[in-house]
Amino acid sequence: MKFDIKLVGKIGSMALIDKESNILDYTLMARLSSELKPGYVWVTSGAVEIGRLDYIKRTGKELKGTPEDVKTDYSAQGQSILMATYRQFVDAKYSIRQVLVEHQHFNDEQKREHLKAMLIRCKDQNAIPIINYNDAISTEESRRFEIQSLRKKIKNVVECVDNDETASQIACLVKAENLLILTSADGIYRDSKNPDTLIEEISGSSVYEVLENITECENYCNGASRAGANGAKAKLEYIKEAVKIGTKVTIASAKYSIKDIMSGKAKATRIGVR
Repeated sequence: MKFDIKLVGKIGSMALIDKESNILDYTLMARLSSELKPGYVWVTSGAVEIGRLDYIKRTGKELKGTPEDVKTDYSAQGQSILMATYRQFVDAKYSIRQVLVEHQHFNDEQKREHLKAMLIRCKDQNAIPIINYNDAISTEESRRFEIQSLRKKIKNVVECVDNDETASQIACLVKAENLLILTSADGIYRDSKNPDTLIEEISGSSVYEVLENITECENYCNGASRAGANGAKAKLEYIKEAVKIGTKVTIASAKYSIKDIMSGKAKATRIGVR
C-alpha cells in the first residue's frame, strides 16, 4: 500500500504535565517539538489542563461554573499556550499550522476531503499541522445531539470522543504509515500495576488476526490516567480503524524520543501485521 504521510502522532494531556511542579513540562515539549518535521501530522491534547493550570497560576483559584463552561474557558486559555510552546521549540525553518477539528469534519465527505487535502499539502509546503479537538466551541450536549442525528443517516459515525480517536481517524484519512500514541506509560500492560507485564507486541499473520488479538488485550485494560480520559482499553479500540488500512501502531511513553521509539530502541507496545 502507498502511504501519503509518514507518521501521525498523538500526545496525551497528562504526558505533557510535570506532575511534581504541576506545570507544563517544557523540557519534554522542547525535546518533542524539536523532532517534528514535514511529513508528520501531530495531534495534541493538553489545552484544557494547561489552561486550568495557567488560570490557577494567575488567580490562585479554579474557575467556577458548569463543567461544560469551565472546560470551554480553560481550553480557550490553554490553546494559545500550547501553540506558542510548539512554535517556540519546533525548528524555525518549518511552519506550524493549528488545526481545530470536530466530529463533523470526519462525518461529512466534503469536509473530510477538504481536511485531507490541507493536511497532505503541509508536507510539500514545509509545514507541520498540529491538531486538537475544538473543545472551546463544541459542547458535549450539542455533540451528542448531532451524533444521534447522524446515526439516522450514516452507518459508521465518528464521534471524536477524545484525541486517541481523533488521531486514529486522522491516520486513516491521510493513509499514514505509522500511528504513534504517546502516553505517560510505556505501553499496554497485562497488569497496569506491574511494569514487568508490558505487552511488547500485538501482531498476527493477517489484519483479522491482529484485530482479534487487540480485542483480547483489551481485557487487561482498566482505569484511566485522569478524570474524563478513556484509558488504555479505549486506545486499543480506536486504533483498530488504522490497523485495518495497514498502518503500524505504536503506543509508548512520552519520556522517550520519537527516534528511539520508532527505531525500536525504546520500550513500547507495537501493533500490526507481521
